[in-house]
Amino acid sequence: MILLRHGQSEFNLHFSATRRDPGIEDPRLTPLGHEQAEAAAEALAGEDIRRILASPYTRALQTAAPLARRLNLPVHVQPLVRERFAFACDIGSPTHALRAEWPDHDFDHVDTVWWPQEEEPTDAILARARQFRGEMRDRPDWPHTVVVSHWGFILSLTGRSVMNGQWIRCDPTEEGPEAVNWHHG
Repeated sequence: MILLRHGQSEFNLHFSATRRDPGIEDPRLTPLGHEQAEAAAEALAGEDIRRILASPYTRALQTAAPLARRLNLPVHVQPLVRERFAFACDIGSPTHALRAEWPDHDFDHVDTVWWPQEEEPTDAILARARQFRGEMRDRPDWPHTVVVSHWGFILSLTGRSVMNGQWIRCDPTEEGPEAVNWHHG
């Protein structure tokens, strides 16, 4: 499967400059983030993609949109691939707000409040990554799936740090990392 980190968000822009949480909840993409999403869609258009999964965070849904349009595929919203809850940006939007903005997406299986209410411990996100790896391993279409996710989740799934708009391949039949270094990137 292909793991695509969302494009630059308003949070990423401010946090990278100050290394302090700017307090932006469920941030949107910046103009650069939209460019990164379009570039990823163009780069991935030649892949044999048949399924798009995306985190319910707005930045991930915005990043998935150009690829979904280009490939004429639906976006399947999957809270399991959300970011590790650690900053204000990890406070999401309730499903009724997401449904209003993304009426073509199916949010019926997503709780109204789908994000944690306190910082997610490392063992919890590693367990969530293992659960997702196991679910994908059992799907015959995993080689044709793009997952639009986040730095912390991708790190927990692969042990690799990726930049905004960057994508990497992941084989869910292989083992993931036993531990992660949150100061990696």
